[in-house]
Amino acid sequence: MSPSKLLEGESMAMFLQIGEIAEQIPEISPQHKCEYVDQIFKGNPRLQGVCVTENGQAVALIMRIRFYQQIGTLYGYTLYMGRAVELVMDRNPLVVDYKTQITEVSRLAMDRSEENLYDYVLVLHEGHLFGAVSVRDLLLNFAEIQAVAASFLNPLTGLPGNLSINEWMVKSLLQEQFSVLYIDLDHFKAYNDTYGFKEGDRLIQAAAEILKHCALQLEGFLGHIGGDDFIIFISDYQFEDCCRAIIGEFDKVIKEFYHPGHLAQQFVLAESRSGGMEKIPLVSISVAVVTNRFRQFVTIEALSEEAARLKKKCKKIKGSSYVDDSDLAVSQGQAAQPERYA
Repeated sequence: MSPSKLLEGESMAMFLQIGEIAEQIPEISPQHKCEYVDQIFKGNPRLQGVCVTENGQAVALIMRIRFYQQIGTLYGYTLYMGRAVELVMDRNPLVVDYKTQITEVSRLAMDRSEENLYDYVLVLHEGHLFGAVSVRDLLLNFAEIQAVAASFLNPLTGLPGNLSINEWMVKSLLQEQFSVLYIDLDHFKAYNDTYGFKEGDRLIQAAAEILKHCALQLEGFLGHIGGDDFIIFISDYQFEDCCRAIIGEFDKVIKEFYHPGHLAQQFVLAESRSGGMEKIPLVSISVAVVTNRFRQFVTIEALSEEAARLKKKCKKIKGSSYVDDSDLAVSQGQAAQPERYA
């Protein structure tokens, strides 16, 4: 699974294929005369280019503006009009497959030389010319994609937010095997109060990077619920090594976010929930793992309730930890592995 799978949201327009916005353009052969191209352009004032093909294969592109720049020179009309288009065609146009994502085509188009920046992008389907996309249409659709993506992604981490998370929650209920990892940071408010929102945001971003690596290894989906809460969905029960890795990496990274004095004493003085000053431990990370090994979930609400139960259990453990739902096996009389605390 590629890194882009982390940002998957199947209803998101950011995965629109270039072929979906391609339009047909005239095809000519390399043997056609330039005067024929002139007739096509004059008969279609809004047409910006034609494709040169051989046996259905796109071999070159002729853009209106450069065609008339060449024809319009002092001797250009006499030199070119009665001769084959091979003299004026661009043999190296940007050619992409129908299924290429618009975001990728936009990058490729903008990487072209200034001379070719506004040329058509030729689109192939099963190896044959399907159509072309103008840079104007490409950029308009890209802007729309960016706007749609913004409604799906958390602005701080760039990770999918609650719209995509809800979709994945529903998907999980339909899977034969799933594990859902609910992750949050312990004592984060005290850190924010002590070091400020800017450092708090930086800490959340650092946690997100650790979780991205884990989600990639598990071929899973990572979402940012909001604040310091994250979620990972995977399609099996192989979560233990990942949980240990998350905890190990976080406990190393968190040391970079505190002054030496706070690290030495292992607490900060911050306002407690009751309003008084209290010694608050350094930030740690908690992972509550819900699976369907011992219980089937019919609704998202039931899944969330089980997550809340395990998170409460996890929070009682000092320092970074993870808890899974092995205790359900005991209550059902099944052989269970011991609960896992890190």
